[in-house]
Amino acid sequence: MTSEHDVWAVGDAYEAYIGRWSRPVAAEFVRWLAAPAGGRWVDVGCGTGALTATVLAAADPAHLLGVDPSAGFLAGARSRVTDPRVSFQVGDARALPLPDRSVDVVVSGLALNFVPDPVLAATEIARILTPGGVAGAYVWDYADGMGMLRHFWDAAAALDPAAVELDEGNRFPLCRNDALGRLWSDAGLGDVRVQAVEVPTVFADFDDYWGPFLGGQGPAPGYAMSLSDKQRGALRDLLHDRLPIAADGTIPLTARAWAVRGTAVA
Repeated sequence: MTSEHDVWAVGDAYEAYIGRWSRPVAAEFVRWLAAPAGGRWVDVGCGTGALTATVLAAADPAHLLGVDPSAGFLAGARSRVTDPRVSFQVGDARALPLPDRSVDVVVSGLALNFVPDPVLAATEIARILTPGGVAGAYVWDYADGMGMLRHFWDAAAALDPAAVELDEGNRFPLCRNDALGRLWSDAGLGDVRVQAVEVPTVFADFDDYWGPFLGGQGPAPGYAMSLSDKQRGALRDLLHDRLPIAADGTIPLTARAWAVRGTAVA
């Protein structure tokens, strides 16, 4: 399910907001996936290229195609990832621009919950895999494990009860370990495993935490920028009071994602 606040277009704003934290998660995910080196890879919902770059560095693919519906994100990905093994294409996860059984590994990072029909996306991922091919994905644990957003939405709901409906923890039931595993199994993938991936997210100071919410990229920033100046100021002040700010001004939080892995049945 998506909403009017799910704005994803400007790569630099996304990098400041979530992209910087997605990179350590991508590294942990690729290590856990343990896919064979070489072969043909596809990164579904590649965004600004965080997972794409990690795959290139850690998994040594022969070729990797990044697919994303946002031309703005792909522009950012092309500027950051210039390896000749990579190409990028605007495309929809629900209709991947590839023939049946043509790819050895398919990955997707922090994207499937934003696809209007993730069941169809999982079916497409299974369709393009060669027999024995590997499919892996991960999504943020919005309900319990994404500290920066949990604090934001809890404060927002304290000031505006309507914010509860926009909270990703409520909107995205896919972002739970059981639901993610079931998505892969229902797509016909075998040997399905789910794993938690947790990384530290330490903000340098309050401005480092709050500033990215003013970029308008994603549900929480979209909500923040929909408020009046007075409402946004009240939210900022409440967050400042509630966040665990250390003596040195840093804000030590953690971010958890759920990762799933499966293989195409021969």
